[in-house]
Amino acid sequence: MKNKHFLFLALLVIGNFISTAQDVNLFEKKELIIAKDTLRYRILYPENFDTEKTYPLVLFLHGAGERGNDNEKQLTHGSSLFLNKNNRTKFPAIVIMPQCPTNDYWAQVDVDRKNYPVQLVFQFEKGPTKAMEMVLQLLKNYQKESFVNKNQTYAMGLSMGGMGTYELLARQPDRFAAAIAICGAGDPAFVSNYAKKIPLWAFHGAHDNVVAPIHSMEMVTALLNEGAFPRLTLYDFANHNSWDPAFAEPELLPWLFSNILNKE
Repeated sequence: MKNKHFLFLALLVIGNFISTAQDVNLFEKKELIIAKDTLRYRILYPENFDTEKTYPLVLFLHGAGERGNDNEKQLTHGSSLFLNKNNRTKFPAIVIMPQCPTNDYWAQVDVDRKNYPVQLVFQFEKGPTKAMEMVLQLLKNYQKESFVNKNQTYAMGLSMGGMGTYELLARQPDRFAAAIAICGAGDPAFVSNYAKKIPLWAFHGAHDNVVAPIHSMEMVTALLNEGAFPRLTLYDFANHNSWDPAFAEPELLPWLFSNILNKE
């Protein structure tokens, strides 16, 4: 009986693994090529996708550990949130997950990893990195598609992607209806660009020893000083992987998709 029980559990685990792999493949592989530069990305279309309809667009930026050129690793964190059958049914959306090259970064920032938490010096004035330039062009391309709801474009990111999210908002404050930044950081000097335009929900782990939680608190404080009303969730039990409890928040996607771009 023990052997049969073990075999059943093994088959269950294998079955779940195969199912997850098959689900991930719903994210189609694509590339944006401009001259000698390539941005690899994956895109998930809603179930029963219809080009005659319009759908929200979610841009999801991964962390530094998922950089590369395999067009795979960027799905490590976040893809399951959008592959969840209930979420796909309740919130039909187009989800784009680009992959940052290994030698680049989403945000224009110097990162000193000699000690942890890392030391960050943002240099927004230098202009976007090549990876960010490609993301901005990718967004521009999809904004031209008739099946994209121009009033429901959202930005999400974790760690390096959280930094990229804050920079996206500062660079294109009229583009996004709402944003979610998880264990990220940014330059508080530029929140005035988007403070009263884009609702933000920031997440961080109080024990984060990679990107200090004070960074999210500084961004939220700057937004408050600009008259905005951001959300901040600080997990007293979480380290850098605060994306795990954040993705489990029952109000995460309902809050995100409830926001519509205010063109006034």
